Amino acid sequence: MPEGYDTHADYIAGVRDSAAERQTQIVTALTSAFARFIERREVDVITFSNMTVLDLADAIRSDPRILKPLITCCNVAGRALERDLDIRGVDTYAPRIENRKADAIAGYLKPFLPQELAVPALAELDRYCFVDKEIRAKKGRWEQLIRSSLNRQSRLAFRKRKFRVAGENFELDAAAPAAGPIEVGIDVKRIEARRDIHKRADEIVNKAAKFKSEFPHGKFAAVVYYPFTAEHVNVSRRLTSGHIDAVVFASSSEEQVDVAVGLLVDQLGIRKPGTTLPEPSTNTP
Repeated sequence: MPEGYDTHADYIAGVRDSAAERQTQIVTALTSAFARFIERREVDVITFSNMTVLDLADAIRSDPRILKPLITCCNVAGRALERDLDIRGVDTYAPRIENRKADAIAGYLKPFLPQELAVPALAELDRYCFVDKEIRAKKGRWEQLIRSSLNRQSRLAFRKRKFRVAGENFELDAAAPAAGPIEVGIDVKRIEARRDIHKRADEIVNKAAKFKSEFPHGKFAAVVYYPFTAEHVNVSRRLTSGHIDAVVFASSSEEQVDVAVGLLVDQLGIRKPGTTLPEPSTNTP
């Protein structure tokens, strides 16, 4: 890395002592808190301290699926591989790794690996990360659901678009048309905790103001996921702005997304001829 910029090794070195101290405390706490339920068992343990970098590289080449749990136990993410090793585009969950890259990754990871680690513990790290990835992917698909519903019900074609104001880039989760001046821009926002509402609402209001400064004749709207339905009215008031033309709330279900998007399409006056507002189901949460 250029002088003055940190590598992952620098980050690890900066927290090594405090992390070791916390680990000791947590082992003591777990042993004490669960004393009545602790059982000694034989498990397979990988002794990383006994292997060379070449051994580690051979293991990664033999089955690249082990890369994710290995980098996780080292507090390494895919972006660290890109930044420090200039290895780009590695899907750490289903990697395809060339021999040269496997050697580089092994040499990079070896100093960060623990002396030893039980196979079940390493597998559990992978499970934790996989579950987190799948949950985030599901949330991303919610945004896609909204765009798909917009394209079914609106006379305009929506896609992701970016715009630039005063040297600053902004992204719209759904915008129409696909090119040229934006006629309709929609911010899709998931707000899943009460403590985030002020920050996220301010983000929407700020983006709306920037949008209107660039496209004064365009319309700006927001689709919001906020599970505290009793507070939707208050959130709508917080989003009241001369720059925001419409706000609707949508839950996770595809049916309710269609209803919310239908309301939005009608408020913006962009309904596709021949389509009607979907009827909400009383059985859908």
